[in-house]
Amino acid sequence: MEQQPFGHGALTPRPVRRGNAFEETVERLLQGLKLGIYAAGEKLPAERELAEQLGVSRATLRDALAELQKAGYLQSRRGRYGGTFAVDVLPEPAALPGALDPLEVEDVLLFRSVVEPAAARLAAQASLTGSARLHLLGALAEVDEAGKDTFRPKDSRFHIAVAELAGSPSLVAAVADVRSRVSDLLDLIPLLQTNLDHSQAQHRGLAEAILRGDAGGAEAAAVAHVEGTARLLRGFLI
Repeated sequence: MEQQPFGHGALTPRPVRRGNAFEETVERLLQGLKLGIYAAGEKLPAERELAEQLGVSRATLRDALAELQKAGYLQSRRGRYGGTFAVDVLPEPAALPGALDPLEVEDVLLFRSVVEPAAARLAAQASLTGSARLHLLGALAEVDEAGKDTFRPKDSRFHIAVAELAGSPSLVAAVADVRSRVSDLLDLIPLLQTNLDHSQAQHRGLAEAILRGDAGGAEAAAVAHVEGTARLLRGFLI
């Protein structure tokens, strides 16, 4: 099928997928800002038009626009000529010891997309003891109770707990390593409350699949969760 050309505010001809609609919407909006599809200082298309272009609900779009306004990528203006506008200068990611290499970012995301779904599948296939189940539920509860300042370390601990149930020390080490690298990248982007809420809902779905022994469901839940994070990191950092 012939690809449609880019138009003002049109990111691609394909609609956003449902699993991580918020995260992908943020990614696509950021792509538009970086590529100049939404030029600096210019007004974005009307909400209804933009939602149709992206193939998302207006509620999802509003959440994405609101979070990008808080993060300093967009600004809202009131009045007759108001609306949502691209800022004049896009924010820079937090400083790194060296230049951020997009290939290294992609390497981290690819490695994570392999090891974490595999860990989830193996955890669901394992014969879990009562203490193992409590260990997973305890890690889940800690993320539930975490505030913004502690969410990311508790998030990492939950994913390492999943790997621990798989029964492979080498896999635990691999997940711990990739979580550390992902956390370093996440520290460079804004915390988006909508994403945190969605992530925790995905955590619960993942834990439930593991505890009922649903290997396919656990793997699918991990794939969706990992992809959501990847969408945000690509949008903000690449």
